Amino acid sequence: MAARQVPVSREIKVGYLARVEGEGGLQIRVTDGRVVELRLNIFEPPRLFEAFLAGRSYEELPDLTARVCGICPVAYQMSSVHAVEDAFDVRVEGQLRRLRRLLYCGEWIESHILSIYLLAAPDFLGYESAFAMAKDYPEELRRGLALKRLGNDVVALLGGREIHPVSARVGGFWRVPTKGELAPLVERLEKGKEEALRTVEWVAKLPLPDLTLDREFVALSHPGEYAMNEGRVVSSKGLDIPVREFEDYFVEEQVPYSTALHASLRGRGTYFVGPLARVNLSFDRLTADAQAAARATGIPFPNANPFTSIVARAVEVLHAVDEARQIVESYERPAPFVAVRPRAATGHGLTEAPRGMLYHRYEFDERGMVEAARLVPPTAQNQRQIEEDLRAYALRVVGLSPEEATRRCETAVRNYDPCISCSTHALRHSSP
Repeated sequence: MAARQVPVSREIKVGYLARVEGEGGLQIRVTDGRVVELRLNIFEPPRLFEAFLAGRSYEELPDLTARVCGICPVAYQMSSVHAVEDAFDVRVEGQLRRLRRLLYCGEWIESHILSIYLLAAPDFLGYESAFAMAKDYPEELRRGLALKRLGNDVVALLGGREIHPVSARVGGFWRVPTKGELAPLVERLEKGKEEALRTVEWVAKLPLPDLTLDREFVALSHPGEYAMNEGRVVSSKGLDIPVREFEDYFVEEQVPYSTALHASLRGRGTYFVGPLARVNLSFDRLTADAQAAARATGIPFPNANPFTSIVARAVEVLHAVDEARQIVESYERPAPFVAVRPRAATGHGLTEAPRGMLYHRYEFDERGMVEAARLVPPTAQNQRQIEEDLRAYALRVVGLSPEEATRRCETAVRNYDPCISCSTHALRHSSP
């Protein structure tokens, strides 16, 4: 990017961000080479899930919380069931645990592919949309849609349907598939692996900007697997805590221009969650082929350039396809669930949604009725970091034409694959 003199005054304003899930805008004002105003303006009405979960039975939580998001309902179900099981001292092991990971693999595949091919790639290739890109990149989009179909079908097979699946329950599943029902996935996953490898190779060649800054990456970590459902919360700067201590270290506050709360690490500030954080922190627990594909890109992991997130997403798609096949090939049908006995207790659950850590905490009475709930979605955790990126990136692009500067700042936001609807929890919004 050619350096240009920063104008005395320039405003970048986006009334309605496109190609993101949910409703938000962007306003940046630069004066004399300084960013004097920056707002990632989230104006979607709040969802109020935490309030209406109160008084509900623990048995309803997986289905209710799945409705928070149509793109990552499995993440909400999994964080929900883990929190309830933590409260009631329930352990789900063996094939049931592996089936939960298979369900999560399906969601990672379909959500990451949606982001890569339909939301992010048009930015890096200079198109206004995937439709505009289709004429010049028909084979790439065909590949992306085929992979998304694979992910959706895995979720539907285990969950009963693609959107807001209904089979997950506390203690396991309402129904588990037969070995014969899963068997046809093997051939499809073999083909999916070829498509996933080509996806990694393709995205690594995209013209990705460099915005390397000092960051703290945070994700689940598990010693024996690439963490999805269970583990400890760790960071690139030494944090290492059990999930139950999440609220001792992570805080949320409201800003006046957003219905989404902003999260930060107590005493440390912004942090970064999502696929780049996971790959950075758990690279050695990816499948061998996913590690090899990542190394072949020439992009080092760990790295602190957020624009390599699209490559991390592609690497995770390959990992998810590999792991899904391993689970299917070794599957033996288990009993669908283990016994659950409610009690008065508090439970904490944290799993890795496609976009990053998703935390749930529930307080129950002796009948298992919810007395209080808290949900901390990944996009709310990333919003401060997105604004920090924009604060640095705006000064690099503000000398370009107004249209190009605006497009690049939108790209920086979409690069995080924000799910704005998940993040809206605050009631007040005073921004005009």
